[in-house]
Amino acid sequence: MSDHFYGKGDIAKVGKIMQHHPDLFKTMLEVAAKVMSEGALSVKVKELIAVACAHITQCPYCIAAHVKAAKAAGATEAELTEAILVAVNLASGAALAHSSVAFKAYEE
Repeated sequence: MSDHFYGKGDIAKVGKIMQHHPDLFKTMLEVAAKVMSEGALSVKVKELIAVACAHITQCPYCIAAHVKAAKAAGATEAELTEAILVAVNLASGAALAHSSVAFKAYEE
């Protein structure tokens, strides 16, 4: 095995899910396309939200794909930066909130 987990070509291995469950995979892609299409929120806003979420879930493939989609939808680098900072803020807030679990465990 290589010395890293995320090679550029590794995402192709997801195709194994498609091989074993093509109908479920197709349905997942259809849902994703509908969710990310224009609606009450613009595609650009949805992609910026996806960039922030991808930073929280820490998926490098999602980060790259949604950054490219956000850019294609007209997002600026400044907007991208703010979306990432929203994720940073939420992640640090979650860590801070979970400190209560640490202190509770320490006190028990």
